[in-house]
Amino acid sequence: MIIENLTHKNYLLYCAKYYDNPQCIDVLEFKEDLNRIKYIKKLITRFEQKGELKEQLIYNHILTLYNVFGPKHLPRILYLKMREQLQYITPYLIMMNCMPDTLYNIDGEPLVFTDEWPINVIVVERLRKLYNA
Repeated sequence: MIIENLTHKNYLLYCAKYYDNPQCIDVLEFKEDLNRIKYIKKLITRFEQKGELKEQLIYNHILTLYNVFGPKHLPRILYLKMREQLQYITPYLIMMNCMPDTLYNIDGEPLVFTDEWPINVIVVERLRKLYNA
């Protein structure tokens, strides 16, 4: 099985290739979905700087991305675009049962083991409170 290389150069083409939203009627909607990654980054930055975690909003953005890219492509996209924030994203992917054991061919890295990704304990605790109540 050959898995195509995902890089910053081919990111948009990769996302367009695997974007599956039957209700999408134009490029603007596709771009709005991709902007969710920027929104997640901003929400995580706010959490890092001010301690304010909007776990439900982050979950909603990730869930939307999951719905349009699926469990095979979403972790690859998030790894490429959010490497610095993996500790905050990983608990969501685990909770959604969307965490693969390995990722292949991302930005020059032939193999990435996801069990080595850090996990932020505060995010885990907040998600447990929110979804196990």
